[in-house]
Amino acid sequence: MTGLSRSSYYYKTKEKPHLEVKANCDLIDMIERIVLEFAGYGYRRVTRQLHREGVIVNHKKVLKLMRESSLLVVYKRKWIKTTDSNHRFRIYPNLANGMVLTAINQLWRSDITYIRIMYGFVYLAVVLDAFSRKVIGYNISLYLDAELAIGALEMAIDRRRPSAGVVHHSDRGVQYACDDYVKILKEKEFVISMSNKGNPYDNAQAESFMKTIKAEEVYMWDYKTIDDVLERVPFFIEEVYNKKRLHSSIGYIPPVEFEALQDQANSL
Repeated sequence: MTGLSRSSYYYKTKEKPHLEVKANCDLIDMIERIVLEFAGYGYRRVTRQLHREGVIVNHKKVLKLMRESSLLVVYKRKWIKTTDSNHRFRIYPNLANGMVLTAINQLWRSDITYIRIMYGFVYLAVVLDAFSRKVIGYNISLYLDAELAIGALEMAIDRRRPSAGVVHHSDRGVQYACDDYVKILKEKEFVISMSNKGNPYDNAQAESFMKTIKAEEVYMWDYKTIDDVLERVPFFIEEVYNKKRLHSSIGYIPPVEFEALQDQANSL
């Protein structure tokens, strides 16, 4: 009926696997480019990024290709204690759990982590807006003290200029409970909230960011000095995490884009 001989018909069908192989190779090239830019992306975020670029592909196929090409993330796990809750300062109740967020500047989350350099550690303090997941303040120091946390808080306040009533949530560490830090919170009329004792999930959003920056930035570089950290970490926070990295909790878009969309919606 088609006018083709049996041999011609089967010859044509044999080309299809070759076309599929070429398509897979092109897709792997795109996946490799995404993983090169976002070293910590798993297959779900890679799939979403491909969708944003106009490539319609199932996440199961992306997983299969990433597994076959050894492109799946393998996390390094290390831990250094940065929280000292054995102190004389007041511990505040946890007010963050159960909050329903509808806008920025309703709940800020703060946390501290360490970054290994050649001869010791550098410490990073951050403040995130829990609604958009955007890092709004950060500070880097050789010292694990109150000034480290205060620097991040002051940056966040300067950038956001929030009204009274923001809930500030942190762990029970001395850096957040000390008089100098609490004084700033009270002067700006924040509501103070702290994690329950021994519950790491109470500040899960901040700890999730710390895991992300370790996996996608810190472990990718061999920092020698604090100057290396001061050069790379702010770039990752500002240009990658806030502006480019897709966040599953806000619909697989970056925080800066999410906040812009919220501003547009509010202006209608």
